[in-house]
Amino acid sequence: MPLEAGLLEILACPECHAPLHEETEPTPELVCESKSCGLAYPVRDGIPVLLVDEARRPA
Repeated sequence: MPLEAGLLEILACPECHAPLHEETEPTPELVCESKSCGLAYPVRDGIPVLLVDEARRPA
């Protein structure tokens, strides 16, 4: 289930404060748009988990 566009506009990466974009495949997550950060935060049951400790580091 995609997040509301208004919500996505106000969310930012907790680590570097860059904007986030939503990816749904293979699992739903919000990905930091900063090239130096790039953390991917999980979305569980439609709720973004914006905790750095829960984020996936880029490959």
